[in-house]
Amino acid sequence: MPLSRRDFTARTVIAGAGVALTGTVGALATAPGALAADDSTRHDEHGRPCEPGYGPLIADPAGLLALPAGFSYRVITHSGVTTLDSGESTPSNHDGTAAFEGHRGVTLLVNNHELKGKRADWAHPVPLTEGLVYDPAAAGGCTVVEVRRGGEVAEWVGIAGTSTNCAGGATPWETWLTCEETEDLVGKNGMTKDHGYVFEVDPHDRRANRDPKPVKAFGRYAHEAVVIDPRQGHAYLTEDASGPNGLLYRWTPPSGFRHGRGKLRTLAADAGVLAAAKCFDSAGRFVDDLSRATRIGTVYGVDWVPVPDRDARTVSVRKQFGEGTVTRARKLEGMWWADGGTYFVSSYAREESPGTAHDGQVWFYDPKRRTVRLTVVLGVNADPAEDGSFDGPDNITVSPYGGLVIAEDGSGLQHLFGATESGRTYPLARNEMNMGTAQEPEYSEFTGVCFSPDGRTLYANIQDPGIMLAITGPWRRSH
Repeated sequence: MPLSRRDFTARTVIAGAGVALTGTVGALATAPGALAADDSTRHDEHGRPCEPGYGPLIADPAGLLALPAGFSYRVITHSGVTTLDSGESTPSNHDGTAAFEGHRGVTLLVNNHELKGKRADWAHPVPLTEGLVYDPAAAGGCTVVEVRRGGEVAEWVGIAGTSTNCAGGATPWETWLTCEETEDLVGKNGMTKDHGYVFEVDPHDRRANRDPKPVKAFGRYAHEAVVIDPRQGHAYLTEDASGPNGLLYRWTPPSGFRHGRGKLRTLAADAGVLAAAKCFDSAGRFVDDLSRATRIGTVYGVDWVPVPDRDARTVSVRKQFGEGTVTRARKLEGMWWADGGTYFVSSYAREESPGTAHDGQVWFYDPKRRTVRLTVVLGVNADPAEDGSFDGPDNITVSPYGGLVIAEDGSGLQHLFGATESGRTYPLARNEMNMGTAQEPEYSEFTGVCFSPDGRTLYANIQDPGIMLAITGPWRRSH
C-alpha cells in the first residue's frame, strides 16, 4: 500500500531530527542508544572540551598503517604472501568482510575478493576448490579466515568461480551473503555462466557451501551490499551502478517462508517481490535522486515499486523504470543493520549527479515509518592529500562503542574514520603504503570494516594488493 501524505507527515515528526557535526561531515544520528537531540560537545572534569576519537595518527615505521597512540595492528592475510590451507596463495583484492563467533574462541571472518572477469587476468584468483565452484572461468569468490585463540590463522575457500564480489552482508542466522557487482552474462568477459547474483556462504559448515547456487530471487544486477531485517525478513540491497544511477531495493519474502541456513538457495527465481525505492518529500513531490538532498535531517517517505524483470535478460533492472517512477542515488555502497533499520551509503556526487556537489552521504531507512533520513553529508574534499579530510564513504559498520566506523574510498589519502554519537568525526587509521618513497603511493581504499564478536578487535582490509588487518587498542565509548 502506498504511503499517504498524512501518514508520512505523522511519521517524520521524530525521524527528522539531526545532529550538528564538525569538520567535513554534516550531521549524524547513529548507533544503538544514540540521542539525535544531543548535539553538545562533551567536557572533561576540568571543563575543557573533549576531543573526539583517540588523538592524532602516528606514522608507521613499517610504512603500512598509521594509528593513534596505544593502538597496534597485525596482518592477518596478505595476498601473495600468506597461503590457504591448500597451500595456494591468499587471493587478492579484499573487499566486504564479516566476523562470526566460532567454536573454542575462534573468530571466523568471511572475506570477499573483488576480482572481475577471467581468472587469467589475475595473479592471485580464488582457487577452484572442488565442489565450491560456480563458474570455473570467473576469478572471484570468498575465503573464510579462522583466527584462533593464541593467534594462529587458517584460511580456506568458501565459494569460488564468482565475479566482482563486493560488499555483501551478514545474516541474522550467522551466514554471509556475497554480492556480485557485475551484470556479465554467458560469453561476456569469458564467463561460462550468468553473473550479477547473491550467493550464501556458511562459515560454520564447509559442507553447506558445496554446489553453490545463486539466490536469483534477489535479482541480477550490480549488487553492492545487503542486510536482512531480523523481524520482518525483508532483504534490503544496494546497487553500485551509473548511467543511470543505481537503486535501493527491498525483497519481500513469499508468504510462509522462514529464513534460516541454506533456505535462500531453495527459493524459486521469482519468489517473493523485488521492488525499488520511490521517494517523495513532505509535500508529496517525487524525489528523482537522493543526491539532491542538502540538509541534514532531511526525511523522505518511501514507496516500493515492483521490478518488472528481476533477472534482466535484455534490459538492466535499473533501466526498466521510466522517468519519475523510482529514486536513484550516486554509487550506493555499504549497508549495516542497527537501530531497527539500515544505514546505507551513497558515495560521492560531484558534477556527475544532480543536486549540490558532495563527497558522500549516509542515510538511514526506518522500515516502521517507511522513511529515509539523511544522517551524514561530506562536503567536497578540496585537498585529498591533506590528512584528516575525508571523502568517498564506502563500507560502514556500527561500533560497539557508539557511532559509525567508515571505510574511505575517495581520492588521495585513504582513511578509516569514525563519527561519534554526538556527531563529531575523527581519524582511526591511514593507509601509508609507499608514502615517503620515490614510488607512486598506493592509496588503495579501505574495505571490510567490522568488529570482532567480543568488540575488542576492529578488522579492515586494504583492497589492493589485498591485506586483512586486525586493529587493537584502548577502545572506549566515543565522546
